Amino acid sequence: MSPETLPETFSGSTAETMPETMPETMKAVRFHAFGGPDVLSYEDAPKPSPAPGEVLVRVHAIGLNPPDWYLRDGYSMLPPEWQPKVDFPAIPGTDISGTVEALGRDAEGFTLGDDVYAMVRFPEGLAGQSRAYAEYVAVPASELARKPAGIDHAHAAAAPMSLLTAWQFLIDLGHDEPNPLQPAQHRPVPLAGRRVLVNGAAGGVGHFAVQIAKWQGAHVIAAASGCNEAFLRDLGADEFIDYTKTAPEAVVRNLDLGVDAVGGAKTGRFLATLKPGGALFPIFPLGFSGTEEAEKRGVTVSATQVRSSGAQLAELARLLDDGTFRAQIDSTFPLAEARQAHERAAEGHIQGKIVLTIA
Repeated sequence: MSPETLPETFSGSTAETMPETMPETMKAVRFHAFGGPDVLSYEDAPKPSPAPGEVLVRVHAIGLNPPDWYLRDGYSMLPPEWQPKVDFPAIPGTDISGTVEALGRDAEGFTLGDDVYAMVRFPEGLAGQSRAYAEYVAVPASELARKPAGIDHAHAAAAPMSLLTAWQFLIDLGHDEPNPLQPAQHRPVPLAGRRVLVNGAAGGVGHFAVQIAKWQGAHVIAAASGCNEAFLRDLGADEFIDYTKTAPEAVVRNLDLGVDAVGGAKTGRFLATLKPGGALFPIFPLGFSGTEEAEKRGVTVSATQVRSSGAQLAELARLLDDGTFRAQIDSTFPLAEARQAHERAAEGHIQGKIVLTIA
């Protein structure tokens, strides 16, 4: 058969006549406008490819964190000039556990098939570039660590942001980046032999803060709703306050450190619980207005912004693996039910973390 008699679709150059290869897709949870949990849509999305220095992870589980619903809501609690620009459609989420699927050029330290976990691109990805609510995520190798062998993917995914937040507040900042929340860099304080109050102790950051403080030798007072008492005492809390019956600030005095895992405008109420020279760490510091009172009392108020760190997650993996720290799971939902997971988060009174799973 001569070239002249070939069917039209096969004549000419291959690039011009053959159909283009369709991009690979995956399932992901995206939203196309800001709003409540109902804007979350389980749909097809482009599958990412790892750039140089990145690792493609096939995701097995995803941990939920407050920045997920802040992003979904358009960061409406922030002043307009602070609100990041979000490109739609956006994929929320930062915390993953999964298996290495592919390696980008110059991505070192991992091999295909490794089980890994990470907090992806935070805070630089807070406008939706972390993209964790998906079957595949491209992760900078520097933010990745091998999953603790002794726990499953769901419990590993429950750890990164909450555990890194507690660790960077209480033990080791792990970087020298400027602090966006205050002029001075945050500095952890000694914990051994000190009296420490953790408010919001049953939540994601709170339940890790209790464990870290106790591990360091502190006397830990945990404040949470009454149904969490047995849970928190099992984590090591020496005293428990049911805030629905007694306001912690009304009964606690002479603290060395207050960790307010709830934070916000009401954090100043804990200044009266601290001795001169003590410290107050609001995990969510926006709205705090007690600076003058803190100075009069000789109390340091300090906060920081959690940052991704594969090196710290590798260190923490050993402590999760041997049971020194444990991640508590409040509830799990399939990825396709992310809307229901966000509705659960909105109900509050979460014990530990909410996790999405992928079969």
